[in-house]
Amino acid sequence: MAGYGLVITSLDVKDIRFPTSLEAHGSDAMHGDPDYSCAYVIINLENSDLKGYGLTFTLGRGTEVVTRAVHSLSYLAVGKSLNDIYNDFAGFWRVITSESQLRWIGPEKGVIHLATAAIMNALWDLWARLENKPLWKLLTDLPPDKIVSTVDFRYISDVVTKEEAIRILEKSQKMKKEREEEMRIAGYPAYTTQPGWLGYKPEKVRELCKAYMDKGFRAFKIKVGSDLDSDRERCKMVRNIIGWENILMTDANQVWDVEEAIEWMKNLAEFKPYWIEEPTSPDDVLGHKRIAEGLAEFGIKVATGEMCSNRIMFKQFMQINALHFCQIDSCRLGGVNEILAVYFMAKKLNVPVCPHAGGVGLCEMVQHLQIFDYICLSGTKKDRYIEYVDQEHEHFEDTIVMRNAHYVAPTMPGYSTKFKESTIHDYEYPNGNVWRKILAQRI
Repeated sequence: MAGYGLVITSLDVKDIRFPTSLEAHGSDAMHGDPDYSCAYVIINLENSDLKGYGLTFTLGRGTEVVTRAVHSLSYLAVGKSLNDIYNDFAGFWRVITSESQLRWIGPEKGVIHLATAAIMNALWDLWARLENKPLWKLLTDLPPDKIVSTVDFRYISDVVTKEEAIRILEKSQKMKKEREEEMRIAGYPAYTTQPGWLGYKPEKVRELCKAYMDKGFRAFKIKVGSDLDSDRERCKMVRNIIGWENILMTDANQVWDVEEAIEWMKNLAEFKPYWIEEPTSPDDVLGHKRIAEGLAEFGIKVATGEMCSNRIMFKQFMQINALHFCQIDSCRLGGVNEILAVYFMAKKLNVPVCPHAGGVGLCEMVQHLQIFDYICLSGTKKDRYIEYVDQEHEHFEDTIVMRNAHYVAPTMPGYSTKFKESTIHDYEYPNGNVWRKILAQRI
């Protein structure tokens, strides 16, 4: 890796928040007033103006805790040569996740893992910038053994080994160029949650469904779980707008007990939901399996993963058929390294991956991951979508490009995670221009 002798001198971390709760954006049965936010990491290098940018998604209060965790982990990266990191990326990931004192408040879950994701995402962004490629292209151009070398297989080798992962990638080499060209021109199919927020009035839901139909969307997700009668009314309303030939997804955001989830969804079965997402606790593997079995006769599938804390949890969900759709999150897991581990298991166990997106930077990041999966792993788009929500994209230098409800492959170097300077000035909490005004009004 010529030129990678650069050394990390510091990690800056900023608390960036957007007041989305003011208009009920992002609202669901469990999260009534989210302010879409993130802990934003900037990696600084010795004798270089090049930087890496990474983030981890949060919902407002609590972001200060994640930023503090990033500070606590940063000493593991500062002073390290990029050559040393990228030549043993899996080893470095294990160093970050195995720090003997900080590991106790994880391990590999919760605040400490969110902080890990912010740091690792920034390192992947930096690697892509060093190679002058978008992240998806960096990944697709790496030799199979190099990609696999970035993954820590501890705890998952009973499902997929390094050797198997290399063979999986080697088998996908045929048609790579054609699939890459397809992603550059036509892009990857998306579904939208934009009309589906629980706090929206019926008039706004109707308006947005029609608007997104006009944009080419044929798959829509709505939030459910607060009131059954209201859910039935909204399912009926959305079905009448999008038609029965298109896809309707539902998402309960963990609000139900297991049997309650089954009974509730039976009452919505007539509207032909494609899946029920997060029907119960994100940690309840056996509960999800019971729900999947209870809803099978109605043709309702189970999707989950946005709050699945690590690759080991995903391993168990997939091993016992407790989910039909694997919804990796680019920040809940510990960065691209761990996400690749989940993709390998999903390929081995034949589980479609449909990434969670919608929060700050999530759409920007997961497009890279799913495009890589299509080109180098799955080779298919059957039963696969990327979630799309039209919020906060304007704050990124490399904003996403949608064409006929498809994500078009990014062309700028990096992981699409760099904020505009004006966004930092306006939305850094609590002293950004926007927040000073809002907080002054609350006094």
